[in-house]
Order: sequence, then structure tokens, then C-alpha cells
Amino acid sequence: MLKTFTKFSYMIRLGSKYIKIFKRTHFHPFISQKAGYTQLSRDRQSYSNSVLKRFNIQVELIGNIPKENKMLYAINHRSLLDIIVMESIFSQHNKNGTWIAKEELFNAVYGDFFKYSGCISVDIENRRGLLKFFKQIKQTLLRVNDLNIYIFPEGERYKGQGIKKFQSGASKIAVANKLNVVPVFINENLEKIFKEAPYKSTKTVKVHVGEIIDAKNLEKEYTEFMNKAKEM
Repeated sequence: MLKTFTKFSYMIRLGSKYIKIFKRTHFHPFISQKAGYTQLSRDRQSYSNSVLKRFNIQVELIGNIPKENKMLYAINHRSLLDIIVMESIFSQHNKNGTWIAKEELFNAVYGDFFKYSGCISVDIENRRGLLKFFKQIKQTLLRVNDLNIYIFPEGERYKGQGIKKFQSGASKIAVANKLNVVPVFINENLEKIFKEAPYKSTKTVKVHVGEIIDAKNLEKEYTEFMNKAKEM
């Protein structure tokens, strides 16, 4: 219990410091949208690397992150560490991006972290909100020509075997904006790894990155990629 409290306390305290850093960029009167996303991406990555270092967790990448940008990364969602692990990987490949998150997360206790760090909210229950969201994505991609989209197609964390049925959002975003889709599979033990952190000896998390898959057939092709990754 004490271990869990200490862990969350550290993440919250560090997160509070970074919210102040995010706000400096978010509210900067003269910074361009492109420069803003670049800076916010770097700051999210810095936060994530600090957390992994504190927990003594390292990431082993299996596969290759594409050199090209304006991609949609479709990632399975198992743990609170998922975003942190992915940001650490993106930091090593000089990637700028935005996370797509449900609007309710922006109103949660840690909502300011999402609100000011360059994430984009979506209200999946509101048709008008969905139209506004898709318009925002399109306009942002036009203004920021190196921006990548990061999304959990399942829509929420899933603790079962394999993956939960994908929601339609990821596929629609990719098709509407002509984005290639990069499948990413994070080791299914990550939730357990998070619960047991921090470690005395370095703990390795395996993350698999696949070849480009068809946005119109996203769940089927992602499942095929995931099954192959599990066999490695």
C-alpha cells in the first residue's frame, strides 16, 4: 500500500510541475501551433522519461518507427504506463504528436495534464462535438505538417486477453485525413509491471511496431499483427 501511494505521489508531484511547464507554451502569445506542438511533445517526453527512470523500467523496441510523419499510431491500451512508454519511444525518434483522449479525462483530477500538454479531446456521445473534433484534427494537420496522431482504438483500458473491439474513431480519422496507420502492440504484462514498480533491477518492457496497415480494415489487420508479435 505504501509503495503504491509513494509511486502515485511521485507521479502527481512531477505532473504538477510539468503542467506549469505546459502552460507556458499553451498560453504563449507568439508561439506558432507547429512550434507549440513540438515543444509540448518534448515536454511530455521529458516527463515520461523521468517516470521510467524513477521506476527503473527500460523499453525494448521490436520493429521500426517510421521516419515519415503525419502517421496515425494505433496502440493497444493496458495500463497507465502506456502513454509514458510510448512517449519515451517517440523521444528517441524525434517525433511530435498529439494524443486523442475522451473529453471526460480533461475534466478528471489530472485533467489539466491532458488539457495543456497538447492532447485533443473528443466527446464521442455528442454528434456536434464529433463534427467539431474532426474539423479540429483536419485543421491541425494542415497547420502542423509533421504532427502524428496517437490513439487507443479500443477507447479505454482493457484487462482481458488480446484486444477489445475497436471503436470506429481511429479508422475514420485515418481515412478522412489520408493517414497511414502504424500498429503498436505493448506487452500485455504492463499493468502488472506498473503495479510492481519501482524495481531494484532494471525491468524491460517490450513494444512491437508493425508495418503500415489498412485503415479501412484496421481491427482485422491489427489483430493479425498482434498475434504475430505474441509469437516472437
